[in-house]
Amino acid sequence: MVLKVVTDSSADLPEKLAKDLGITVVPLYVLFGAEVYRDRVDISEEEFYRKLREDAVHPSTTQPSPQDFAAVYRELSRGADGIISIHISGKLSGTVNSALRGRDIASVGPPVEVIDSLTLTMGLGLLVLGAARLAKNGAAFQEAVDKTRNGVKNIHLLGLLDTLKYVARGGRIGKAKTLLGTVLSVKPLLTLEEGETVPAGQVRSRARGIDRLFSFVENTPGVQEAAVVYNTTPDEARELVDRISAVVPAGRIHLATVGPVLGVHMGPGALIVALRQDQGPSV
Repeated sequence: MVLKVVTDSSADLPEKLAKDLGITVVPLYVLFGAEVYRDRVDISEEEFYRKLREDAVHPSTTQPSPQDFAAVYRELSRGADGIISIHISGKLSGTVNSALRGRDIASVGPPVEVIDSLTLTMGLGLLVLGAARLAKNGAAFQEAVDKTRNGVKNIHLLGLLDTLKYVARGGRIGKAKTLLGTVLSVKPLLTLEEGETVPAGQVRSRARGIDRLFSFVENTPGVQEAAVVYNTTPDEARELVDRISAVVPAGRIHLATVGPVLGVHMGPGALIVALRQDQGPSV
Protein backbone atom coordinates (compact mmCIF):
# COMPACT_ATOMS: atom_id res chain seq x y z
CA MET A 1 0.00 0.00 0.00
CA VAL A 2 1.30 3.44 -0.96
CA LEU A 3 0.50 6.18 1.56
CA LYS A 4 1.40 9.84 1.12
CA VAL A 5 1.93 12.22 4.03
CA VAL A 6 1.25 15.95 3.81
CA THR A 7 1.91 18.71 6.33
CA ASP A 8 2.37 22.48 6.30
CA SER A 9 5.41 24.69 6.74
CA SER A 10 4.58 25.48 10.38
CA ALA A 11 5.96 22.00 11.17
CA ASP A 12 9.48 23.46 10.75
CA LEU A 13 10.68 20.12 9.38
CA PRO A 14 14.28 20.20 8.13
CA GLU A 15 14.11 20.06 4.33
CA LYS A 16 16.34 17.00 3.94
CA LEU A 17 14.37 15.04 6.53
CA ALA A 18 11.08 15.78 4.78
CA LYS A 19 12.55 14.87 1.40
CA ASP A 20 14.08 11.60 2.62
CA LEU A 21 10.72 10.45 4.01
CA GLY A 22 8.67 11.69 1.06
CA ILE A 23 6.71 14.26 3.07
CA THR A 24 4.94 16.98 1.08
CA VAL A 25 5.07 20.38 2.80
CA VAL A 26 2.44 22.99 1.85
CA PRO A 27 3.69 26.52 2.61
CA LEU A 28 1.77 29.07 4.61
CA TYR A 29 2.14 32.73 3.65
CA VAL A 30 3.97 35.68 5.22
CA LEU A 31 2.75 39.19 4.42
CA PHE A 32 4.75 42.41 4.81
CA GLY A 33 2.06 44.88 3.83
CA ALA A 34 1.24 44.17 0.18
CA GLU A 35 4.25 41.86 -0.24
CA VAL A 36 3.25 38.18 -0.06
CA TYR A 37 5.78 35.39 0.41
CA ARG A 38 5.41 31.62 0.56
CA ASP A 39 6.99 30.44 3.80
CA ARG A 40 10.54 29.12 3.20
CA VAL A 41 9.97 29.27 -0.58
CA ASP A 42 9.94 32.95 -1.55
CA ILE A 43 11.66 34.23 1.58
CA SER A 44 14.57 32.72 3.49
CA GLU A 45 14.83 32.70 7.25
CA GLU A 46 17.76 35.12 7.12
CA GLU A 47 15.88 37.60 4.92
CA PHE A 48 12.76 37.31 7.04
CA TYR A 49 14.48 38.10 10.35
CA ARG A 50 16.31 41.01 8.71
CA LYS A 51 12.99 42.43 7.51
CA LEU A 52 11.42 41.77 10.91
CA ARG A 53 14.10 43.95 12.53
CA GLU A 54 14.24 46.67 9.89
CA ASP A 55 10.82 46.90 8.23
CA ALA A 56 8.41 49.49 9.63
CA VAL A 57 5.48 47.19 8.78
CA HIS A 58 4.90 44.31 11.18
CA PRO A 59 4.26 41.14 9.16
CA SER A 60 1.19 38.95 9.32
CA THR A 61 0.49 35.39 8.22
CA THR A 62 -2.24 33.46 6.48
CA GLN A 63 -2.95 29.81 5.81
CA PRO A 64 -2.69 28.04 2.44
CA SER A 65 -5.81 28.34 0.33
CA PRO A 66 -8.17 25.40 -0.22
CA GLN A 67 -7.00 25.46 -3.83
CA ASP A 68 -3.39 25.02 -2.68
CA PHE A 69 -4.38 21.84 -0.87
CA ALA A 70 -6.62 20.62 -3.68
CA ALA A 71 -3.71 20.86 -6.13
CA VAL A 72 -1.46 18.86 -3.78
CA TYR A 73 -4.08 16.16 -3.16
CA ARG A 74 -4.75 15.78 -6.89
CA GLU A 75 -1.05 15.43 -7.65
CA LEU A 76 -0.40 12.90 -4.88
CA SER A 77 -3.54 10.86 -5.59
CA ARG A 78 -2.09 9.67 -8.90
CA GLY A 79 0.27 7.32 -7.12
CA ALA A 80 -1.33 6.83 -3.71
CA ASP A 81 -3.75 4.48 -2.01
CA GLY A 82 -4.37 7.05 0.72
CA ILE A 83 -3.25 10.50 1.89
CA ILE A 84 -2.74 11.61 5.49
CA SER A 85 -2.64 15.40 5.90
CA ILE A 86 -1.48 16.60 9.34
CA HIS A 87 -1.53 20.27 10.32
CA ILE A 88 -0.98 23.03 12.85
CA SER A 89 -3.52 23.36 15.67
CA GLY A 90 -6.89 24.57 14.45
CA LYS A 91 -7.00 26.97 17.41
CA LEU A 92 -3.92 28.76 16.09
CA SER A 93 -4.53 28.74 12.34
CA GLY A 94 -7.19 28.15 9.71
CA THR A 95 -4.93 25.66 7.93
CA VAL A 96 -6.93 22.57 8.96
CA ASN A 97 -10.13 24.13 7.62
CA SER A 98 -8.39 24.98 4.34
CA ALA A 99 -7.18 21.39 4.07
CA LEU A 100 -10.70 20.06 4.66
CA ARG A 101 -12.13 22.38 2.01
CA GLY A 102 -9.30 21.47 -0.33
CA ARG A 103 -10.15 17.80 0.11
CA ASP A 104 -13.74 18.50 -0.93
CA ILE A 105 -12.62 20.52 -3.94
CA ALA A 106 -10.10 17.89 -5.08
CA SER A 107 -12.60 15.02 -4.74
CA VAL A 108 -9.91 12.43 -5.45
CA GLY A 109 -10.31 8.65 -5.45
CA PRO A 110 -7.96 7.67 -2.62
CA PRO A 111 -9.14 8.59 0.90
CA VAL A 112 -7.71 11.82 2.35
CA GLU A 113 -7.60 12.05 6.16
CA VAL A 114 -7.05 15.55 7.59
CA ILE A 115 -5.70 15.56 11.16
CA ASP A 116 -5.52 18.50 13.58
CA SER A 117 -2.25 17.98 15.47
CA LEU A 118 -3.23 20.41 18.26
CA THR A 119 0.39 21.59 18.20
CA LEU A 120 2.90 23.39 16.00
CA THR A 121 6.56 23.65 14.97
CA MET A 122 8.43 20.37 15.57
CA GLY A 123 5.66 19.09 17.85
CA LEU A 124 3.74 18.82 14.59
CA GLY A 125 6.95 17.72 12.89
CA LEU A 126 7.44 14.74 15.21
CA LEU A 127 3.87 13.59 14.63
CA VAL A 128 4.38 13.87 10.87
CA LEU A 129 7.65 11.93 11.05
CA GLY A 130 5.88 9.11 12.87
CA ALA A 131 3.19 8.97 10.18
CA ALA A 132 5.78 9.03 7.40
CA ARG A 133 7.68 6.13 8.96
CA LEU A 134 4.48 4.14 9.21
CA ALA A 135 3.84 4.83 5.52
CA LYS A 136 7.40 3.85 4.60
CA ASN A 137 7.08 0.60 6.55
CA GLY A 138 3.96 -0.42 4.63
CA ALA A 139 1.23 0.29 7.19
CA ALA A 140 -2.37 0.10 6.04
CA PHE A 141 -4.15 3.44 5.65
CA GLN A 142 -6.51 3.11 8.62
CA GLU A 143 -3.74 1.77 10.85
CA ALA A 144 -1.56 4.78 10.04
CA VAL A 145 -4.48 7.18 10.59
CA ASP A 146 -5.43 5.64 13.94
CA LYS A 147 -1.86 5.56 15.26
CA THR A 148 -1.26 9.14 14.18
CA ARG A 149 -4.47 10.39 15.80
CA ASN A 150 -3.66 8.46 18.98
CA GLY A 151 -0.18 9.94 18.91
CA VAL A 152 -1.45 13.52 19.19
CA LYS A 153 -1.79 13.22 22.97
CA ASN A 154 1.82 12.06 23.26
CA ILE A 155 3.36 15.17 21.73
CA HIS A 156 4.56 17.77 24.23
CA LEU A 157 6.15 21.15 23.72
CA LEU A 158 7.76 23.90 25.78
CA GLY A 159 9.03 27.18 24.38
CA LEU A 160 11.22 29.97 25.74
CA LEU A 161 10.66 33.41 24.22
CA ASP A 162 12.48 36.69 24.71
CA THR A 163 9.19 38.59 24.83
CA LEU A 164 5.43 38.16 24.42
CA LYS A 165 5.27 41.21 22.17
CA TYR A 166 5.14 39.27 18.92
CA VAL A 167 2.67 36.66 20.18
CA ALA A 168 0.34 39.44 21.33
CA ARG A 169 0.64 41.34 18.03
CA GLY A 170 -0.25 38.24 16.08
CA GLY A 171 -3.34 37.52 18.16
CA ARG A 172 -2.17 33.98 19.03
CA ILE A 173 -1.57 34.65 22.71
CA GLY A 174 -4.51 32.69 24.15
CA LYS A 175 -4.34 32.19 27.91
CA ALA A 176 -0.74 33.42 27.93
CA LYS A 177 -2.17 36.96 28.03
CA THR A 178 -2.02 36.59 31.82
CA LEU A 179 1.75 37.12 31.50
CA LEU A 180 1.39 40.47 29.72
CA GLY A 181 2.50 43.39 31.81
CA THR A 182 5.17 41.43 33.67
CA VAL A 183 8.65 42.86 34.07
CA LEU A 184 10.31 43.31 30.67
CA SER A 185 13.44 41.46 31.74
CA VAL A 186 11.40 38.33 32.52
CA LYS A 187 11.41 35.64 29.82
CA PRO A 188 8.10 33.82 29.26
CA LEU A 189 7.75 30.05 28.94
CA LEU A 190 4.80 28.83 26.88
CA THR A 191 3.25 25.46 26.15
CA LEU A 192 0.09 24.16 24.49
CA GLU A 193 -3.00 22.63 26.06
CA GLU A 194 -5.72 21.27 23.79
CA GLY A 195 -4.17 23.21 20.94
CA GLU A 196 -4.13 26.58 22.67
CA THR A 197 -1.18 28.66 23.89
CA VAL A 198 -0.94 28.69 27.69
CA PRO A 199 1.68 30.06 30.12
CA ALA A 200 4.15 27.62 31.63
CA GLY A 201 6.00 30.08 33.84
CA GLN A 202 8.63 32.77 33.53
CA VAL A 203 12.33 33.10 34.25
CA ARG A 204 14.69 36.01 34.80
CA SER A 205 17.44 34.88 32.45
CA ARG A 206 18.02 32.88 29.29
CA ALA A 207 20.24 30.47 31.21
CA ARG A 208 17.45 29.64 33.66
CA GLY A 209 15.03 29.27 30.80
CA ILE A 210 17.30 26.79 29.05
CA ASP A 211 17.62 24.85 32.30
CA ARG A 212 13.82 24.66 32.40
CA LEU A 213 13.77 23.30 28.85
CA PHE A 214 16.25 20.60 29.79
CA SER A 215 14.32 19.72 32.96
CA PHE A 216 11.18 19.42 30.84
CA VAL A 217 12.89 16.73 28.75
CA GLU A 218 14.52 15.02 31.73
CA ASN A 219 11.26 14.81 33.68
CA THR A 220 9.02 13.58 30.84
CA PRO A 221 8.83 9.76 31.01
CA GLY A 222 9.32 7.55 27.99
CA VAL A 223 10.67 10.14 25.56
CA GLN A 224 11.34 8.39 22.24
CA GLU A 225 12.12 11.38 20.05
CA ALA A 226 12.88 15.05 20.59
CA ALA A 227 13.54 18.23 18.67
CA VAL A 228 15.21 21.51 19.56
CA VAL A 229 14.00 24.43 17.45
CA TYR A 230 15.58 27.89 17.36
CA ASN A 231 15.68 30.98 15.19
CA THR A 232 18.49 33.37 16.16
CA THR A 233 20.48 31.50 18.83
CA PRO A 234 22.15 28.48 17.15
CA ASP A 235 24.85 28.07 19.80
CA GLU A 236 22.27 27.79 22.60
CA ALA A 237 20.32 25.26 20.55
CA ARG A 238 23.35 23.06 19.89
CA GLU A 239 24.36 23.14 23.54
CA LEU A 240 20.83 22.10 24.51
CA VAL A 241 20.94 19.23 22.02
CA ASP A 242 24.18 18.07 23.64
CA ARG A 243 22.56 18.10 27.09
CA ILE A 244 19.43 16.31 25.90
CA SER A 245 21.49 13.57 24.24
CA ALA A 246 22.14 12.17 27.72
CA VAL A 247 18.44 11.39 28.27
CA VAL A 248 16.98 10.75 24.78
CA PRO A 249 17.75 7.68 22.60
CA ALA A 250 20.71 8.12 20.26
CA GLY A 251 19.82 9.38 16.81
CA ARG A 252 16.38 10.60 17.90
CA ILE A 253 17.14 14.29 18.53
CA HIS A 254 16.48 16.74 15.71
CA LEU A 255 17.81 20.29 15.37
CA ALA A 256 15.48 22.57 13.42
CA THR A 257 14.86 26.25 12.80
CA VAL A 258 11.75 28.35 13.35
CA GLY A 259 10.56 29.40 9.91
CA PRO A 260 9.22 32.82 8.94
CA VAL A 261 5.54 32.02 9.58
CA LEU A 262 6.07 31.11 13.23
CA GLY A 263 8.80 33.75 13.53
CA VAL A 264 6.11 36.39 12.96
CA HIS A 265 4.43 35.29 16.19
CA MET A 266 7.46 34.29 18.28
CA GLY A 267 9.99 36.96 17.37
CA PRO A 268 13.78 36.60 17.62
CA GLY A 269 15.27 34.53 20.43
CA ALA A 270 12.75 31.68 20.40
CA LEU A 271 14.03 28.33 21.68
CA ILE A 272 11.65 25.37 21.76
CA VAL A 273 11.75 21.72 22.77
CA ALA A 274 9.26 19.22 21.34
CA LEU A 275 8.91 15.63 22.57
CA ARG A 276 7.23 12.42 21.47
CA GLN A 277 6.52 9.82 24.14
CA ASP A 278 6.64 6.10 23.47
CA GLN A 279 2.86 5.66 23.27
CA GLY A 280 2.86 7.60 19.98
CA PRO A 281 2.85 6.20 16.44
CA SER A 282 4.80 2.95 16.08
CA VAL A 283 7.99 3.30 14.07
